[in-house]
Amino acid sequence: MLDKIYTALIHYPVLGRDGRIITTAVTNLDIHDIARSSRTYNIKKYYVVTHLPAQQDIVKKVLGYWTDGFGKTYNPNRSDALSIVELKSYVEDVIEDIERNEGQKPLMMFTSAKVRPNTITYEEGRKIVLNEQRPILLLFGTGWGMPKELEDMCDYSLEPIRGKSDFNHLSVRAAVAIILDRLIGEAVLEKTEK
Repeated sequence: MLDKIYTALIHYPVLGRDGRIITTAVTNLDIHDIARSSRTYNIKKYYVVTHLPAQQDIVKKVLGYWTDGFGKTYNPNRSDALSIVELKSYVEDVIEDIERNEGQKPLMMFTSAKVRPNTITYEEGRKIVLNEQRPILLLFGTGWGMPKELEDMCDYSLEPIRGKSDFNHLSVRAAVAIILDRLIGEAVLEKTEK
């Protein structure tokens, strides 16, 4: 249902340019912009997933400034958006947190810029979003994408976002916004029109 949707931005494990497992750096823009998109589409919680203490400190400082510090009164909208962000070390911690809060494991959707076998369309994804009773977790990767081990944990893989050119290198922030709109924006309209 539309009130139990979660997003997670994965910094580990992700793939490097050479296809090996790496950890990517957290960016301030990803924290802010994905929180804003997630809050706009009524995502219950947006998880930033990184296991490196130095990277976790960055996330904590950003969140502290905007949810407890001067930023809270300076820009209440930004504070509101960042209030749904939660830091976790591993994707398993995310699943465990959702299961603890919802009483059941989430249905998981894998996103990728690459064409993969057994993917579903956004139309099929919207139907799942509208009808699924379990919570839904949308995984987004950084670097050169997420490894097969994360895809194997997921129930579905969403089709890649394709433009009308031979260039395909969206920022993860842009991809999250587009995917949320395709899955939830139209789904909300469909649900309210019935």
